[in-house]
Parts: sequence; structure tokens; C-alpha cells
Amino acid sequence: MQTLRRAAVLFIVLITSHLIAATPPIPPAFGPHIHFPASELAGVPSFGATQRIVGTYFFYWYDSNTKEHVIDGDGSDALTTHPATLDDFSYRSVRWHKKQLSDMIVAGIDVVLPVFWGAPSEHGTNAQLHWSYVGIPKLVEAREQLLREGKQPPRIGLFYDTSTLQFNQSHQHIDLTTDYGQQWFYATVRDFFSMVPPRHWAMIDGKPIVLLYSAAFAKKHDQRCIDFTKQEFAREFAGRVPWIAREVSWQVRSDDTVAWGGALGLKNPGVASVGPGYDHSAVPGRTPLIADRRGGKFYEENWIKLLRRPSHFVMVETWNEFHEGTDVAESREYGRQYIDLTRKYSDLFRAGWKPPVPVGKYTGARSVAVTLGHEVRNAGLTQIDNTDGVTMPVTIGDRTARRIAPGAGHFVYFVVDDSFKSADANNFLVEADYFDSAPGELALEYDGSDERAPFSGAYTRSKDTVKLSGEQKWKTARFSLPAARFLNGQNQGADFRLVVEPQECAISAVRLTRR
Repeated sequence: MQTLRRAAVLFIVLITSHLIAATPPIPPAFGPHIHFPASELAGVPSFGATQRIVGTYFFYWYDSNTKEHVIDGDGSDALTTHPATLDDFSYRSVRWHKKQLSDMIVAGIDVVLPVFWGAPSEHGTNAQLHWSYVGIPKLVEAREQLLREGKQPPRIGLFYDTSTLQFNQSHQHIDLTTDYGQQWFYATVRDFFSMVPPRHWAMIDGKPIVLLYSAAFAKKHDQRCIDFTKQEFAREFAGRVPWIAREVSWQVRSDDTVAWGGALGLKNPGVASVGPGYDHSAVPGRTPLIADRRGGKFYEENWIKLLRRPSHFVMVETWNEFHEGTDVAESREYGRQYIDLTRKYSDLFRAGWKPPVPVGKYTGARSVAVTLGHEVRNAGLTQIDNTDGVTMPVTIGDRTARRIAPGAGHFVYFVVDDSFKSADANNFLVEADYFDSAPGELALEYDGSDERAPFSGAYTRSKDTVKLSGEQKWKTARFSLPAARFLNGQNQGADFRLVVEPQECAISAVRLTRR
């Protein structure tokens, strides 16, 4: 028995030793700007927590000479929209970076967040050729030149592209609940800022800005990766703690929250995201998805939505992601139109301008309504579908209605006509005619004023909840909506949604009345 126990212990030791040896060590910081004295940050400007900031995501991975991110492996065009010229279109070119920063000044951009793929695994022999490492010093030099010319280019923060937690040269899927995973996560943040002299940092209340991409690429995650990063950063960067905005998919506490996808429509969970449209037609293997720019109207409408309910920080998504057609930079297709539009609305944003409520058919009306069924009749209310709420027509007795399609979510979304809305929060009543088909619950979430609710109040829950008993009867549910703002803050620009459980519960009509 003792011999077997000793053999088992030896086996565990050998396996553990093998695993430790198989895990590549975390390399030291890539850049030289680390362990510097606090005096290097003395006098470096910082944004205040309530100051209005306009930032943008900067994709600097292109190189027209090597064709990186310009031509696909099969020789096809990798870009949906295109830069105005391919001459000197390269992350290796200080002149190209300088041109982008100069155009950002014109566009009214305060903060530039380069997308960074500099994971610890990329430190190998080819690191000096990796665009993530090569491009940042060129960006810094471009900013230095502009400062020497008396200009004020955007300050530099980090967009941490967390896809490297799964896709990296060491072929590891990083578990951020482990000590090693936390070190990996921090090392990526550390490496970026070690390449940027602190006088160029973009900061809020003296804390360097970090925005995270999706949590989906982490094998697992918890609060420790954020806490460890803040602790270690302060230890190695003169006591400064980073200001981190988590993407909404991260189940952690952070300084703020951001949602990727603003190019498809305004997102505003704290740090707002707004973009000109979306078209990834050139990206191989993707299901077609297009948000039409409509000659600039899509971009303007989403800025208007933001200006009606502004947060303090907005990210333009993106400066130059030409693969997905979300660029506002100068392009072959759109010239400088979106630079000019960005300047127009960034100035209005910083000035605190609030758009007036449009006058129209339902101005001054007491109520609006929509009748649902095979034919939908809108009278100031419009029912729309989203991926988490796709509806289908049904007939129950002599009445037509709509219900959630099988397996297609639990929400029915509604948009209120702009001319019915008012500039300030108001109280409303929603009445919904429904068929009580089975036991369950009918609730409502609306774009309200409760800042504690998801997405800065966009999903405020009505205190009224209707219990369903399955009586097989048509009934009317009533929901009070105090302090509703109806700023199109929900999915697909909706103003409120019914939360339907079970899916078989059909809705035949909805009415919205001022109180």
C-alpha cells in the first residue's frame, strides 16, 4: 500500500512538473517605459470624470507593402471600404500615423485607442515584425511631431483586443481565474503602456484608459483579473491605477461599461458607442450583415439619440476598420464626409446641445397604439423584431394577434413615434391586450430614468407584473411607466418591450397613454 501511495505521489509530481514546464513563462515588459519615477507624470494632462470625451478605435494593422490586412491569402480584396490611397498605407510609416492623427484633430477626437494584439505569446523571435509592437512607437513618434508643431493630437489609451486570450502563437486558451491567466491579462496591458511614454497617456482622473473587448475569448474569468491588473500596474507604473471599462459581456466590476456594436446602432451602457454603419461583405466566412449608411443619415440619427441622453464618454466605432466598413476616416468611397460629420456632432456633444423634439402627426396626442396580427396597423406605435424577440402572426377565435416564434426569445419590442415624445421624462400607461394561454408572467421594461437599470436606465422595469393563469381568455394588462424618456435605448432602437413567458402568450394590441 505504501509503495502504491509513493508511486501515485511521484506520478502527480511528474505530471505537475510537465504542466509547469509546458506553460511558457510570462516575459518581461516589451517596452522601456516602466518603473519610471512619478515625476514623469507630473503635469501630464488628464480628463475629469465628468468631462465630455470623444474617443475612437484605431486599427493600425494595415501594410500595403506586405499586403497585411489589405489582401486575403487567396488574393482577394480584404477590405469592404478602402482608404483614399494605398500609398504609404502602413503601420510602419510615421507619416501615415501622423496623417491619421491630424485628421482625428479635424474630426474632434480627444482620445485614440489603438487595437492591441500584443499578448505575451507574441514576444518571440518575430516580435520585431509583429504589427502590434511595430506600430505603437510609430504612432508615438507621429504624435511627438504634431506636438512640436504646436498641435493637440488625441491622447493615447488602450483598446485591449481580448481575442488574443484564445487565438495566440502559444495556442493557449487563457483561463483568467488562474494565477497564470491573471499574469497574462496584466502583461498585455503592461506591454502596451510600456511602449507609450506617460506624457502621451490618455487618462481619466489621472488613471490611464483601458477599454476591453469581449469576454467570450477567455476560457473563464472573474474579478481577480481586473484586481490583479490594477494592483500590478500601480506597482510598476509609478503608483497609477488604470481606468478600465469592461465590455458588457464581462461579469466583473470596473470603472465603467462599454458595449461593442455601436456601428450597428447606438449602444450606451455608460461609455457610449456610435458608428456610421456596418458591412463586412469582404470578410470570408461570415453571414451577411449590413447596417446601411444611408448617405450619412444613419450616423447622424445615432448621434442625435446620444445627444438626447448623453453620457460623459463616447467612442466612435471605428476610425478605420475597413474590413467591416465601420470607418469614419477618409476613404475612397466617402471622402471626408464622416470626418466632417464627426466634428459636427463631437462639438455639439461637448457643448451639451440637446436636440429638440420633432413636430409631427402625433404631437400633442394623448395616446398612440398598434394593432397586431397578420396585418400590423401602426398608429404612433411600431412593433419590431429583434433576435431575442421574433414574432409570428396567429389567429385565436375571431381575433388575430402576434406571439413569439418558437425558440425565438421572450421579448416583443415597440418604438414610439418621435412626434409623440417630449423633451423631458414623463409618466405613461401601457395597456396590452393578451391571450392568457398558459401559466406564466407578463412584464414590461422601458427606456426610463432609473440609472441603476441596465444600459443607464434603458431597461427600467415597470413595478407592475401580470401573473398568467392559463384561463384561455383575452385580457388586458396594465403597466405604469413613471419617468419614461423613450430615447430609443433598447435593442433595434426600441423604447419599451414586453417580457413574455410563456412564448405562447399572444398580443393583439398595445396602447400607450400619457398620464
